[in-house]
Amino acid sequence: MSLQATPARILIIDDEPDLRTLYELTLLRQGYQVEAAGDLSQAREFLKAARFDAVITDLRLPDGLGLELLRDLASQQRSERCVVITAHGSADNAVESLKAGAFDYLTKPVDLKQFRAVVASAVQGTQALEQSPLGKNEARSASAGAVAPSRPADACTVLDKLVGPSAIMAAVKSRIVKVAGSMAPVLIRGESGTGKELVARAVHGCSHRATKPFVAVNCSAIPENLLEAEFFGARKGAYTGSMQDRLGLFQAAKGGTLFLDEIGDLPLAMQSKLLRVIQERTVRPLGSTQEEPIDVRIVSATHKDLAAGVEAGSFRQDLYYRLNVIEIRMPALRERLEDLPALCQALLTRICQESGLERPELSSAMMDRLRSRPFNGNVRELENILHRAIALGEDSDLHFDPPAEEFVTVPANLQNFLDAQERSILVKVLQETGFNRTAAAAKLGLSLRQIRYRIARLEIALPGHDDSAESDDEPA
Repeated sequence: MSLQATPARILIIDDEPDLRTLYELTLLRQGYQVEAAGDLSQAREFLKAARFDAVITDLRLPDGLGLELLRDLASQQRSERCVVITAHGSADNAVESLKAGAFDYLTKPVDLKQFRAVVASAVQGTQALEQSPLGKNEARSASAGAVAPSRPADACTVLDKLVGPSAIMAAVKSRIVKVAGSMAPVLIRGESGTGKELVARAVHGCSHRATKPFVAVNCSAIPENLLEAEFFGARKGAYTGSMQDRLGLFQAAKGGTLFLDEIGDLPLAMQSKLLRVIQERTVRPLGSTQEEPIDVRIVSATHKDLAAGVEAGSFRQDLYYRLNVIEIRMPALRERLEDLPALCQALLTRICQESGLERPELSSAMMDRLRSRPFNGNVRELENILHRAIALGEDSDLHFDPPAEEFVTVPANLQNFLDAQERSILVKVLQETGFNRTAAAAKLGLSLRQIRYRIARLEIALPGHDDSAESDDEPA
């Protein structure tokens, strides 16, 4: 690690002298300043005397629980990030620690490589918080769970993509800022089309992991027989057609965030394997005998009622509790109609920029008709309506045909209209599949070669795309 002029200060709390010494020596070799305590009382004395960049505490101590210390630090609005060490396989304790405000947790026996990585992340998070434009006191307040009065400047871009001045959206943004700083798994709930992936990207963008990868996967878009290879990777020859080692999604998201969209569609067998990876923080690629440590934050999303799925036996209860440590609910569009004008302006601006057209103005009649719609498809439905209006409209205003609520203008150029429709569909499916052309082609019933041709003809930009990374026979 690159040492700063003033090394980060770490407090270790463990009642076992051998372990305490092992942790201390490990961190001293990394260049940290380290203090060590054998119980809560001694730890509190250290904390009264100085501030630390991170606190690593065993869960069970001779004079109480490490969770008591977490609550003390939160009530004092201290900025230290806490890492809790729990007994092996104690899933309930790990979840309880995260809910109590722990930055992260480790299970015994502690893997020292993972230990170093978690401490480095905690230190980075604390230092970023201390340097935040919020100011130290306000930043600590946000870290401790209070409503943050403002947000870091570098988080503005991702948060501002969540368009709308309504109070309910302000609450969503505030919660994002509050939860971004920990490693606790986040479950985003909301109907289809509400913008759950935007929330996931905002959680990532507001965190200390923002410079690392954000990897999104639609769990319902991957064929069941390829799920394990897609998630965990595969060694050459592990399955038919596997001609080289393949990185899985967990490895691709190293240091960053893995977004599991439509987690409720994951088959039960894969749920069990995912649970093990989350608990052990290791993956074993197909065809490998070695476990590989992983460092990712899990953010998942669903439009389904997972609690009902648990009752019905279609979703594992233990995985549900692991994923649902922190919940963010994305409201339906009908719950925030006051955001409609701002949403329309933002969507029209983007649609017209992509199409190379001037942005039209919405007529008052159009806005009235929009407000009267049920919007079962939410923001995605609104976007489709505006796409259709842009493709069909010739006037500066957009108009509905009252009987069918469709647009009455005949397109001046049929080919341009058809291209716009095809482009809209392709972009939508590519976004849903994380811009994986193979998965998008499978969803649309096309070959990889066919979708490549259409992407090139319609000049659709693929973010961070390396054309050599995919082949015609690549599994989705």
